[in-house]
Amino acid sequence: MVERGSTGVPGGRRKQRVSMADVAKLAGVSSQTVSRVSNGYPGVISSTREQVLSAMRDLGYRPNSAARALRYGQFNTIGVILFSLSSTGNSRTVEAIATHAAAEGYAITLIPIDVPTQDNVLGAFTRMGELAVDAVIVIMEIHLLDTGTVQLPPGVHVVVVDSDAGDRYSVVDTDQADGTRKAVSHLLDLGHRTVWHVTGPETSFAGQRRTQAWRTVLEEAGRPVPPPLHGDWSAESGYAAGLTLAEEPDCTAVFAANDQMALGLLRAFHERGLRVPADISVVGFDDIPDAAFFVPPLTTVHQDFAEVGRRCVQDALQQIRTRGDSKPGTDLVPTRLVVRHSTAAPPEGRR
Repeated sequence: MVERGSTGVPGGRRKQRVSMADVAKLAGVSSQTVSRVSNGYPGVISSTREQVLSAMRDLGYRPNSAARALRYGQFNTIGVILFSLSSTGNSRTVEAIATHAAAEGYAITLIPIDVPTQDNVLGAFTRMGELAVDAVIVIMEIHLLDTGTVQLPPGVHVVVVDSDAGDRYSVVDTDQADGTRKAVSHLLDLGHRTVWHVTGPETSFAGQRRTQAWRTVLEEAGRPVPPPLHGDWSAESGYAAGLTLAEEPDCTAVFAANDQMALGLLRAFHERGLRVPADISVVGFDDIPDAAFFVPPLTTVHQDFAEVGRRCVQDALQQIRTRGDSKPGTDLVPTRLVVRHSTAAPPEGRR
């Protein structure tokens, strides 16, 4: 409830509070209807909902969220714990989570962790408990849950993003392997004898998945598997790899584990006088907004971060509303190959 009717005089009578009954009386509805509108429940017809909201605005009524939380045992807040905001995937996933949570009437509380250790993760969950959240989404960009180093507290509604922990938790992830298969197969179908690879960090689950899939596709096709070049997601590491690959006479196609490293490749090849795609083809992964404006526009694997965020929120809400535990399993979000102008058949005589 909020206060109204102040005299504005020190020592005067206390302000009268606007109650739910006041709103109901002005709107001509029951207090129960006001409560349903205030809590965002469905089933209230649009005209009645607007009538109630109009009365709230006229009276300056604001729902008492603390009292509502105590009454219903629900805070309408989802916590997000993550180990890095710098990567494209993490930042866009958080954005999508916030957007879809807001559409469901939920706020998010964000706690970043600098060093992903057991103590820091447990500390983050403790802070989440103090901040009163209904569920927690953990964005595990670092390959950590897979090692058993970090165990999430029991009894907490949890959804994990980007992890090979589907045997223990509810996981939502991009289909890393299928996206890589599409990229590598595209290059082989164009006639390239093999495909070189610039990896993500060794500690990254997504990077590991993409490297494993790259190797598997080449082996299944009976093609030679070149030694991978290790990157760290940055354009700088892609540039360094590109300078090395420019000296490889048999290199006609490269799959970079993300678009930023592909950008570095493009610059390195340009500086070494190699034309993309006439001399060498490049494929990235992510489909960042700038990828269509690289020179040349980059062929890449599109990740649907908005869908990842939506599924995370829906999974968390399902656990909250049913008061159920996190059900183990992995929900894979499909990818698609976006073919632009950085790939072509290899030069004549090198197919």
